[in-house]
This record gives sequence, structure tokens and C-alpha cells, in this order.
Amino acid sequence: MADQKKQFTKVNQLRPLDTGLNLTVKVVNAKTVVQRGRTQGRFAECLVGDETGIIIFSARNDQVDLAKEGNTLVLSNAKIDMFKGSMRLAVDRSGRVEVGEPASFSVEESNNLSLIEFERIHVVV
Repeated sequence: MADQKKQFTKVNQLRPLDTGLNLTVKVVNAKTVVQRGRTQGRFAECLVGDETGIIIFSARNDQVDLAKEGNTLVLSNAKIDMFKGSMRLAVDRSGRVEVGEPASFSVEESNNLSLIEFERIHVVV
């Protein structure tokens, strides 16, 4: 099982509440966010993308140090969280963030998936 190759997903294939994602993305920009009422932990919102689009990546604690502008990140077992109706890419304890080889692609900045607003609809049968 360990010798199976990981399936990598492109940014434009991401959908709300996806889990178990593997992506290679480049950090376009990163800004540290101060969380109100929390003294523990660090948090940064980073715009990351590949040749198909961009999305906001929520980096936490040690991930903040890796998510520097221009770095290429390899995200393993990532997931999509929803925040105020829009998608955010995140990696929790079960996943991994690593700095990879410099990207050979240019980031497609005109397709920002975090700007798409989703609405939850409850269907009663």
C-alpha cells in the first residue's frame, strides 16, 4: 500500500467539504492573522494556487513558517473547510505540509475559488 502513488488534485477540481486531498501549490501571498480571544497558536491566511486557479489556505502553527510567499508547498491529506459560505483549504493533524521543489508552473490568478459563495440547502423529504 505504501508504494502506491498519491493522486494529486488540481485547484479547479476542489469542491466544498472535500477531504483526503493531495495538492502541489505555490504561495502567492501570505498574511498573519491575529485571532481574537486566543493566546495560543499562530494563524495565517495564504493565497495559494496552481496553473488552474487559486484558493485561500488556512495555515496554523508550524505551517505558518512554511507558507512564505514564493514557496511551493506539497499538501498531503488536505481538506476543504467552509468559512462564511466560501471554501478554504486546510491541513489538520492527520495531514502534512512540506516545502517542495520550486514550481515549474505559473499560477492562474483569475480563477479564485475562495470568491465563490456557496449556500447550504436543507431538503426535507
